Amino acid sequence: MPRDPLIGLVGKPSSGKSTTLNRQALRSDPRVVFTNWWQLDRCDLESRQVDPAQNPTKLPDRFTTIDPQRAIGYLQIACACARFDVSDRCKPNYGSCVDGRRSVPIELLDVAGLVPGAHEGKGLGNKFLDDLRHADALIHVVDVSGTTDAEGKATRGYDPSQDILWLRSEIENWILGNLMEKWGSLKRRHIAVKATAVETLQGQLSGYGSTPKTIAATLDSIPLRTPLETWDTPTISNLVSAFVTTRFPTVLALNKIDHPDADKNIAKIAKAQPADSLVLCSAISEVFLRKLAKQGFVKYVEGSDLVDTRDDLVELGDPGGGGLKELDDKLKARIENLRDMVLFRFGSTGVVQVLSRAADLLGLVPVFPIRNIHSFGAGGVGSAEGGSGPVFRDCVLVKKGTTVREVARKVMGDAPLAYVEGTGGVRVSEEEVVGVGKCDVLSFKAGR
Repeated sequence: MPRDPLIGLVGKPSSGKSTTLNRQALRSDPRVVFTNWWQLDRCDLESRQVDPAQNPTKLPDRFTTIDPQRAIGYLQIACACARFDVSDRCKPNYGSCVDGRRSVPIELLDVAGLVPGAHEGKGLGNKFLDDLRHADALIHVVDVSGTTDAEGKATRGYDPSQDILWLRSEIENWILGNLMEKWGSLKRRHIAVKATAVETLQGQLSGYGSTPKTIAATLDSIPLRTPLETWDTPTISNLVSAFVTTRFPTVLALNKIDHPDADKNIAKIAKAQPADSLVLCSAISEVFLRKLAKQGFVKYVEGSDLVDTRDDLVELGDPGGGGLKELDDKLKARIENLRDMVLFRFGSTGVVQVLSRAADLLGLVPVFPIRNIHSFGAGGVGSAEGGSGPVFRDCVLVKKGTTVREVARKVMGDAPLAYVEGTGGVRVSEEEVVGVGKCDVLSFKAGR
């Protein structure tokens, strides 16, 4: 059965990586849940009795994650309810849907802080790297302010582009070291059993979550014209580098963009890294806005470039100011500064876009399994629910290239599948590949 996608958050200590646990979710759900996963500075203001309206910049002390933590984050997608004009009845079992924008649960892995030399045992060493291998994609949170050095200690003028290079180097050296230890016996067995390069490499790299497709894609990216048994160390090193690129697609979350020194560091990183891997973000701004919104001081939707105060809404013609609370002059000035330095300049705080970019790199496709293909609800044909009940209760995320049969296994487990219906009640082949707007609304019929 296909497992759920897992996205790992990595970065040096004090980079702004660690996330805030949502205490209300913890009380209502035995799983650990990060509903506010974007709070990358782990600022649990409520638990420390900090009122952002009184002091929006007073945040708890920094800390370093010691053990990996699995959690549930929420990915924003376009829901199928908008496509069929039933957004007013969309009631997800998990997450939420507002005006056709759906928040879908996705599993996250927050791993312990990494330091240079981890592959040699420094810091938490191989424990960090071993935790990392379970992730399908990585979000590398980079402190572009230059105010923390390679080990996460406070400084000024540090070059954060070095963090990107050495973190990548640590992962490559870890895999290369493990591979070279066994290369002699691996080569002898490869010759003895007359295996293909894909078969031999998969046998050694499967522990890092590889599949034969991953190995084949790696080999295709660096065409090798010589047999595996003749490869030298530089060739194997190039192979490992290509494998890391293929196996661990990585988003670079350039955090703390509101710092005065961030611009020059962002420019340097942008010249050296692929544009589609970069997302600019200010996690602390998101913390600030979400807390103010929660306490009724502002109107703010995550991922937006707008934040409205009571005065703004009154000016727009709402005499009640949307029911928002009054702000003092100091807090109004802080909001104006945040608008100018972050929202208007960059278009958002960027934190919602970080997870969306990771999903894009993985090619994740949302699929909506329903029971009644005509009403899009959970009730069967002729049920009391009819066409007025809640719709699109469930949504699962699958990787690009997933077939209808594989989605069925993910949804139904080992239950026998009789047939599958798509929109309009049309039968759908189990071999069809799902995609956004294509075989993504499905009704699975159990039976033989």
